[in-house]
Amino acid sequence: MSKKILTLIFLLLGISIYSQIVINEIDADTPGTDQLEFVELKSAIPNFPLDGYVLVFYNGGSSAPYSGSLSYYAFDLDGYSTDINGIAVFGNNQLVPSPMGVFPNATIQNGPDVVAIYSGNATDFPLNTLATSTNLIDALAYSNANTQPAAMMTTLGITVCTNENATSSVTTHSIQRKNDGSYEVKLPTPRANNDGSGVVLNYISVTTSQPILSEGNSFNFIFTTSEPVQNETLIMNFTLINGSFTMSDFSGGLTVSIPVGQTTTQTGIILIDDGLDEGDEEMKFIFQTLPFGYVANNDNIVYRVYDANFATDPWGTPLNPTYNIVTPTIPLGYYDSLEGLSGAALKQELQNIIADPGVVRLHSYADIWEILRSSDRNPNNNNQVWCIYTEQPFSKLDQQNTSSIVGKWNREHIFSQSRGGFDVANGDTADGINVWLPTSAATTIDGVSDAHHIRAVSGQENSSRNNKNYGTVASSTVYNGPSGTQGSWRGDVARALFYMAVRFDGLNVVNGDPSEYLPSTTTASGNIGDLATLLTWNTSDPKDDFEMNRNNYIYTWQMNRNPFIDYPNLADYIFGANYGQPWSVTLSTQSPIENRVAVYPNPASDYLIVSGLEGSSKVEIYTITGQLVQTENFDNEIQLNLDLHAGMYLVKVTNGTVSTTKKIIIK
Repeated sequence: MSKKILTLIFLLLGISIYSQIVINEIDADTPGTDQLEFVELKSAIPNFPLDGYVLVFYNGGSSAPYSGSLSYYAFDLDGYSTDINGIAVFGNNQLVPSPMGVFPNATIQNGPDVVAIYSGNATDFPLNTLATSTNLIDALAYSNANTQPAAMMTTLGITVCTNENATSSVTTHSIQRKNDGSYEVKLPTPRANNDGSGVVLNYISVTTSQPILSEGNSFNFIFTTSEPVQNETLIMNFTLINGSFTMSDFSGGLTVSIPVGQTTTQTGIILIDDGLDEGDEEMKFIFQTLPFGYVANNDNIVYRVYDANFATDPWGTPLNPTYNIVTPTIPLGYYDSLEGLSGAALKQELQNIIADPGVVRLHSYADIWEILRSSDRNPNNNNQVWCIYTEQPFSKLDQQNTSSIVGKWNREHIFSQSRGGFDVANGDTADGINVWLPTSAATTIDGVSDAHHIRAVSGQENSSRNNKNYGTVASSTVYNGPSGTQGSWRGDVARALFYMAVRFDGLNVVNGDPSEYLPSTTTASGNIGDLATLLTWNTSDPKDDFEMNRNNYIYTWQMNRNPFIDYPNLADYIFGANYGQPWSVTLSTQSPIENRVAVYPNPASDYLIVSGLEGSSKVEIYTITGQLVQTENFDNEIQLNLDLHAGMYLVKVTNGTVSTTKKIIIK
């Protein structure tokens, strides 16, 4: 046989094989936070290997950063095969039945977009690859409205864009291919032929005997089939190893069996307590190859294993604060040059200290993750971070690495990025504490990675706060925290913003609600408000040990401190009522009164005693939002009669030129 004939045969064979793979179903818009997305492929012959293929997702819209028919995700199909029905499903791990391959939640965009199959590898389609018809096998254009990615459809030779919302049930219906090659919208059928034909598979479900797992626990994996086992005993093998979770972290068998005629079995696992604080870990249940006719109903299941040996700190959380346990690590003479200065000269000299280009270090935005894991750790469990605004801990493992924000923590810029004009540098990577760049007051963009105003935050609350101003007035442009929380973060926010307004030229804390606020603004104003509210918060929510520990730790990275944590009264001399008066550390320290004054009982009901002082003093009681509700002048000691609603209040006690604020509960 001639070489020309052989070449022709192989060419025709290749075309025949490629034409056997099509996009059979896609569910892009699913309920809630998009945890049930999937793409299903179909081959003309069963058990078809998918080596040499790649799924590519393109954005057909006009919004940055994925505009102009550019790719936003690629998933390599090497190592996968279709099943006995010619089906292969790839999607979120919450999908039932379980997908063969898993990609992160909320990955698939709702459209107008395109998903395509190519011969090639994921490395051929890096982020923002322009749509191409080269090596294209099949493609589907879809949307959830009456719009379509027209330019990309022309490029890829697609003539129809299918609307997933054609039935007005976009979150509960999927787009499915019919036998004639057209598409329809109906209830999803993952891992099954869209027309209901094919081999009926026996699905295996896995559950655990207890929902929360910690080192030292014993529990069972329970296996259940959808139909009784037939013909011969079902033998299943599985693994649990995942990253730092290894064979040394557990004991128990990894092989189980279900006899003929039965539907369930279980096996015991012991999580070993090694006595070491290695941090929380995650084990991943993965089935090994299952026998013919059986399919995993759930697989690639991640289970959190909490370390029983977590460390604690001697200070409290912002919600239950302690004071004066953490010693400020202020270098000798660090603030000496401020003595006697006032007004603009005081602010300028403070900037000279905290923005000294010969001393202060700029680290990457990616390094902020490592900084926050230490600076914002939960004092009650060092394997967690304490999240601002929501006043709750998150496991350090729940760091937000994808677009999914539910149950994740992120990095919150107190002085929001859009207002400050901050930007993340291209190729930003975590370099560690020993790699840095110089910085100055003039380079406002460097605020993107200044840890003094970046806090651990719930991903969902980070989204809710957006770039709003801070304040107490109800407004779509003003943020006052989640309903039902106690506002333990308000003073921290104020002191972070005061720092930023001194640290960087062009950043200002202003009165009121700056009118240039627009959610979609692309022009940085450099302004944030409300100054009057922030000055109140600085007093009503005093700096505590949690905040001082942050200041100390961030100094080890950046080689500068937040002076408004070291000396909160500085804010009054630069932004407030004492502007123009000479500054003196000795006259402005709050520590003497903090050590002397006693406010009790706490909780209180109908009266409150303030004692421990000498001479004329004043007591003021504020709501947690900063509203003054009661005030009295007194000498030495006072018993106040109370007529207040139950809840948390702030008691500010002033003696001469110094004051302190304490939190009390009214029953």
